[in-house]
Amino acid sequence: MRQQRKRLPAQKKSTPTLTEILAGARLDSEKNYTFQIFDILRDLIVSVRLLPGQRLSEQEIASALCASKTPVREALIRLDEVRLVRIVPQSGTYVTQISVSRYRTACFIRLQLEIGAVRAAACAAPPLDGIGDLEANLEQQSEALAKDDHARLFELDEEFHRQLFVLAGLEDAWATARSTQFDVNRARHIRRLYRILQGPALLTEHAAIVEAIRARDPSRAEAALRAHIGNLDQQIDLLFKDSRLFGFIDTAQAPLGPLPSGHTLRGGTTA
Repeated sequence: MRQQRKRLPAQKKSTPTLTEILAGARLDSEKNYTFQIFDILRDLIVSVRLLPGQRLSEQEIASALCASKTPVREALIRLDEVRLVRIVPQSGTYVTQISVSRYRTACFIRLQLEIGAVRAAACAAPPLDGIGDLEANLEQQSEALAKDDHARLFELDEEFHRQLFVLAGLEDAWATARSTQFDVNRARHIRRLYRILQGPALLTEHAAIVEAIRARDPSRAEAALRAHIGNLDQQIDLLFKDSRLFGFIDTAQAPLGPLPSGHTLRGGTTA
């Protein structure tokens, strides 16, 4: 059992309090408090500053944000609806673990929508300034990688994919895709925290997508995107092969087959 505890995520040993995490967050009195609190907590969960299994206190959140408990409770109900938290009667509210089923669904949705976007962009003879925006983004990605700034690289990666939809004239579809990506982005942030990174490969793959769109070759653009996103089953399998991720994943959904030698999955809050 002692050996199992050594494999849990290191961050859980010194988890900051909600008050510490929310320090500096401010609500705009001119805007809806429930929506603002939802956005704040969602972003903290997706960026893994609030960890899977962490208990969220209505009173502590309300005090930290100088709000009443009512909008906090309403925000937590909305988070429960999108399965980023689980409200347990007579117990409390907890951040959920990453759901493999939702991860799989999100990857499928993203792949299908982005295939449509890159094919449409390649067919549409995109304006030079649109290609220029993608190339400028690639340069910024290279700079972020050289500085080992992987938080910035994550932001630029998101913007790169949004620009693909913009080029295709399908920006609303990007909003749809992004709304399904909570667990995918949580997994990406966890990999960043533990430096499970593929920075140079990311740049090469992005450049291949841009070149295919510039060449107005939709089939090549689709192939480049598929190579970038990768095989879904392999991605999911990798979630269960690195012991550093075990505390973050809903282990009830682990794939069949033997685990790596010496590894035991830990159960916990289900999504």
